[in-house]
Amino acid sequence: MSAGGPLAVDVVVNNHDYGRYLAAALDSALAQTHPRTRVIAVDDGSTDDSLEILRRYGDRVEVVLKENGGQASALNAGLVRCRGDIVMFLDADDVLHPEAAARAAAALETEPGAAKAQLRMDVIDAEGRPTGETKPPPRWPMPTGDLRVAELAYPFDLAWLPTSAYAFRRATLAPILPIPEDVYRIGADWHLVHLSTLLGTVATIEEPSCSYRVHGANNYEPNAARIDLDQIRASIGYGQRTSADLLGLAAELGLPHPRRILSVADLSRRMISLRLDPSRHPVAGDTRLGLLRDSFGAVRRRGNASVRVRLAFLVWFAAMTVVPRPLAHRLALWFLFPGRVGGRRSSSSSK
Repeated sequence: MSAGGPLAVDVVVNNHDYGRYLAAALDSALAQTHPRTRVIAVDDGSTDDSLEILRRYGDRVEVVLKENGGQASALNAGLVRCRGDIVMFLDADDVLHPEAAARAAAALETEPGAAKAQLRMDVIDAEGRPTGETKPPPRWPMPTGDLRVAELAYPFDLAWLPTSAYAFRRATLAPILPIPEDVYRIGADWHLVHLSTLLGTVATIEEPSCSYRVHGANNYEPNAARIDLDQIRASIGYGQRTSADLLGLAAELGLPHPRRILSVADLSRRMISLRLDPSRHPVAGDTRLGLLRDSFGAVRRRGNASVRVRLAFLVWFAAMTVVPRPLAHRLALWFLFPGRVGGRRSSSSSK
């Protein structure tokens, strides 16, 4: 408990042209049961009715207006205004449950060495109706505790969640701020979630405490089992930058770390990109055989996966190395959308 009572929580709502959902996000932040909750709304150059909606809240919400610069710049602008012990970033198309801030504060109070708390999410549709799904699905354990070794070995294979599912201890964020604005016009959670894992342990709240809205225009939530190579290439870029930053931060902190980060998720995206559209593949020097070779190293690190799962990964990489492109496309669909049958949605991990 801080000197003034319970840990203070700042909720930063970041918005760009999500006027349709903005009021629901703000109302959910204002409805927190935690007694020391403050709401900051950053509008990143919206061109819809967002400013009119923000004006309705008067002094109940601290509003920051800025020119459009992307998600990282919006989060950085909100962080400058934060004074609390804990920062929660709420995407304007998501909503918090009333107990979210209280649960996060209690978790971080209980675990003084934790850099962040993560909250399981339920999924709602565009109209706010529950779909019955959660992020991650109930059968998937959320990563918890001291995850520095795993984060430096296979960070993109861990079941991390979207931005709105996290509460960060503000004092621990200094070494990783500001978020690079030239890299993360979207996807700023790549930087925050991964790098913060090296700054302390991870506390977990199993009960769903926020809602992830699937509305058809999410940056990372596909509407159907369709391969979006632009999104895959963007993820490859985020992974490359995040990997470099993780290794750099580990060196600064004096943490043991491998020479390279190898994640099945990253290597699979690179293999798909290379096979399906080699002319636009973003990683110079990648070859099929090189990615296959690296996949052996990535799978060997995955001690948390069963032998059957690891063998399936290796078979997939080997097949992707040699099959014709039409079959490579089918294998890519199978790998990216294993839980979808006839277009049915399965829960994924990022917006």
